[in-house]
Amino acid sequence: MEEKIKVYVVAALLAVIGISIALYKHFALGFPLLPDARTEVWTVEAKVEFQASGVPVLVSLALPYEQDGVAILTENFTTPGFGFSQIDQPDGSRRAQWTRREADGKQTLYYRIQVYPATPDQKTETHAPTPPVPPEYDSAQAASASALLDEIHTVSANTETFVTQLLRALISDPLSQNAAFLLGDNRSQPHVANTALHLLSLAGIPNRIVRGLELEDGRRRQNLVDLVEVWDEGHWKVFDPRTARPGLPAQFMVWRRGDVSLLDVEGGFDSKASFSMLKSYRPTRDIALSTAKDNRAALVDFSIYALPIEEQAAFKTILLVPIGTLVVAIFRILIGLRTSGTFMPILIALAFIQTTLLWGLLLFLIVVGAGLYIRFHLARLNLLMLGRISAVVTVVIGLMSGISILSFKLGLYQILTVTFFPMIILSWTIERMSVLWEEEGPREVAIQGGGSLLVATAAFLMMSNSLVAHLTFNFPELLMVQLAVILLIGQYTGYRLMELRRFRPMLENR
Repeated sequence: MEEKIKVYVVAALLAVIGISIALYKHFALGFPLLPDARTEVWTVEAKVEFQASGVPVLVSLALPYEQDGVAILTENFTTPGFGFSQIDQPDGSRRAQWTRREADGKQTLYYRIQVYPATPDQKTETHAPTPPVPPEYDSAQAASASALLDEIHTVSANTETFVTQLLRALISDPLSQNAAFLLGDNRSQPHVANTALHLLSLAGIPNRIVRGLELEDGRRRQNLVDLVEVWDEGHWKVFDPRTARPGLPAQFMVWRRGDVSLLDVEGGFDSKASFSMLKSYRPTRDIALSTAKDNRAALVDFSIYALPIEEQAAFKTILLVPIGTLVVAIFRILIGLRTSGTFMPILIALAFIQTTLLWGLLLFLIVVGAGLYIRFHLARLNLLMLGRISAVVTVVIGLMSGISILSFKLGLYQILTVTFFPMIILSWTIERMSVLWEEEGPREVAIQGGGSLLVATAAFLMMSNSLVAHLTFNFPELLMVQLAVILLIGQYTGYRLMELRRFRPMLENR
């Protein structure tokens, strides 16, 4: 009883450890549980154009950064004839800088970034912002702004509702007299956002501009969209001045925050930056693997992924072997099916993966049948066992060679895969079956041979399943879970499924 308890404890520990590591890789590192999982990837290209004046040129472009819900996959900079450097600012922002000693005429520079949706980490800025600086209004503008803020204050309950009502007042149709006076003839979205920021500063509410892109497939020459962000209850809240709604718009990528210039050009004029974007899909596993390697994740850095590709390809097949052992354990221990050899069905199943199931079964029957026929003739020569086995190996190789040549001449190229069958195992199978035939008769040969093919077929169906292949290679820690199951099966000493029929008459007589 104590030994069984030890088995249960060890199996439980193995299962918990294996499942925990697999869940960590899925949720923390992003490895998918399904083989065909694909992730939406956005390629955003910033195009900088300007006219150079024939003097030294310095171009500085604000760059996006890691943010909630968006992760950077790759970045590329096109610098024909320009020097390039990336500068990290003290506030955590980044800028790209192109330089050239002398340039003349129209110049074009490109910055390309690939991003994909990521799980938000809900990190917020906790440092208090600096007090806002009131805008410089003339007396008439100050009076209109004060009157508008008084109206908003009357119909709001807190900072969030105050900002919402203020933005609605600036975009409603028709506008109130005070809002129309402050906006003037310019009703563009950037001007509305800038006016809202000025009014929020006048009201004493810390605020800043947020500029970014709405990701939409196939869009070209887009400009940044201006949003309003205010400090409320210890963190920043974003508002869309186009709709007066809180929160970032869907599919929105923040490019920069605060009063920081997007583009600075020294030594040129007529500068502008435009943005184009394109959506594509990439395998989720490739993205997770690339990100994990960049971050030096220990589970990836010290894993199969660190091996050369050739060794990885070998392990992709090797890691399927334990699946075959589990199938054999189930069929032999729980079901009670007899096979010719303990793990011979696994090797046959591996051959089936290369030959396909139907051709594999046909080739197996042809080689084993022909080998048995020749083995019976060898038995008449009274050879020692070692001599018989050596002779059978030679005969099997000759059969496989003849089948391959004949199939090639007939154009049956699929039969050429007969070479994937393990020759030594086939030879031992033929020897065992011939001895079994002599001792137990053809019925037992049919039972064990059929059982071997049935188990091999079941193992093939499991090992060739795309989900199983994906999980075994990308989550090899699940082998511990499989080991736990095998330990539980291995200590089973009850009746096998096929033995129950022996006791059916006893049940019928009760």
